[in-house]
Amino acid sequence: MILETERLYLREMNQGDFHSLCEILQDEETMYAYEGAFSSQEVQEWLDRQLARYDKWGFGLWAVVLKETGALIGQCGLTMQPWKDQEVLEIGYLFNRSYWHNGYAAEAAKACKEYAFQVLKAKEVCSIIRDINAASRQVAVRNGMTKADSWIKYYKGVDMPHDRFVVYAIGDCS
Repeated sequence: MILETERLYLREMNQGDFHSLCEILQDEETMYAYEGAFSSQEVQEWLDRQLARYDKWGFGLWAVVLKETGALIGQCGLTMQPWKDQEVLEIGYLFNRSYWHNGYAAEAAKACKEYAFQVLKAKEVCSIIRDINAASRQVAVRNGMTKADSWIKYYKGVDMPHDRFVVYAIGDCS
């Protein structure tokens, strides 16, 4: 286990999480900001990317497990992401649609923010969110972030406007 919150555990993902990831990444509605659901190969590549991040940086997107049931309900964690001409530390989150609107994303994201500042000693952390993703934007705001910049990313043949929300380490990060 990497992190624990009131209702959640966050841990490294492993190959045994593949089917739970498929439930998230292969759901059209969940994946609207990614221009659609992933194929099984794309889900495996996503999982492999997280495993490689753990090896390279010691962090990545982590499995979010509901304490009450032990179910993997989403993923949330820290990744290094390209932003214009630099790499930035990002809090990312993506949850199974069955668990939306329960505050789990905000709870997990807050724990990741605290981890970034307290454990990694980051000076800032951001969330890069597609402009049409209102729910993720709201999670960023609830996590104390404010919009700092905009950029158009090109993904799956589409120009996608993204905004970068940032929070800075100032004293305690609660």
